[in-house]
Amino acid sequence: MKHNFLVCILLVMALTAEGQVASHASSGMGTVPATAQAAPPQIKDQPVARVNGAVLTDRDLMREMFAIFPYAKQHNGFPKAQEASIREGALEMIIFEELVYQEAARRKLTISVARLNQAEAEFRKQFQNPGDYEQYMQVEVHGSRPVLHKQIVRSLLIEELLKAKVEDRSAVTLAELQTYYDKHPTRFQRPESFSIQSISFLPPQKVSPEVVAAKRKRAEDVLRQALATKSYQDFGLLAEKFSEDDFRVNMGDHKAVDRDKLPPQIMHAALAMQAGQVSGLIQIENAFTIFRLNAHNPATKQPFAEVKADLRIELQKSKYEKLRSNFAKQLRAKAKIEIV
Repeated sequence: MKHNFLVCILLVMALTAEGQVASHASSGMGTVPATAQAAPPQIKDQPVARVNGAVLTDRDLMREMFAIFPYAKQHNGFPKAQEASIREGALEMIIFEELVYQEAARRKLTISVARLNQAEAEFRKQFQNPGDYEQYMQVEVHGSRPVLHKQIVRSLLIEELLKAKVEDRSAVTLAELQTYYDKHPTRFQRPESFSIQSISFLPPQKVSPEVVAAKRKRAEDVLRQALATKSYQDFGLLAEKFSEDDFRVNMGDHKAVDRDKLPPQIMHAALAMQAGQVSGLIQIENAFTIFRLNAHNPATKQPFAEVKADLRIELQKSKYEKLRSNFAKQLRAKAKIEIV
């Protein structure tokens, strides 16, 4: 996940909307509406953690909580059932970011003037108007560009080190994708399925032999018309006209249905049919169905070319999270962290 100071600034504006002053140059991973306010507990700029002596405040924590749950304003605060976990996740994040920043400083990483200027220009674009920018400058950095630059540099250093230690290393090669695909054949197995259209007559609300007989008579009349159809389109038009279930709006088309998800009566009939054939009238309790078999799809393995794009995203995400977790453990192992 890319670290982004520019997005964080919108969170800062949310927290300063009521004249509250942010203290620590933290960074968030999301946005909130410009009118959002911090939910209780009230921000008092009190320490919540110390990381190798660096103080993180409740303002940093609240800013990150907004990033995790950006709709706190609309919900009149954080959901009570989730607030503790949101707070815990936010605390872990601001501690992790401080550790990354300190490691970047220890490695003597630097940000070029050109990159700093570009980031500052991008930062200014995040504000809706010059007035909002001036408000931020006065409230957050007391009108000081050097302080603003320090905040931006902090964020860029975090981003740079995370890119080197986590993001770049989480790339998944084509060979790795192929190896995973070959080692997990059952995962990419498509089950046997049937592509069908149906015309269904739902059970009557008041069940009696006479009512069920009338329902069957209507279904038999439609069956004669269905048996005379010659195409998907013809059958679909009948489904739109006569079917009583929700599939009628899509020409009765169920697409491909796995074998084990079909009612036994329909599945047994489908096994005896050829593509393009229309079934007889099938009764399931007090309902009646007519279906057209469009295809019987045998079980098959999805081709590698079909799955590799989604598989790359999945494996890369998993690799990223593992690398990030390991990096966090390494940083914590040599750090002094105090939760206040």
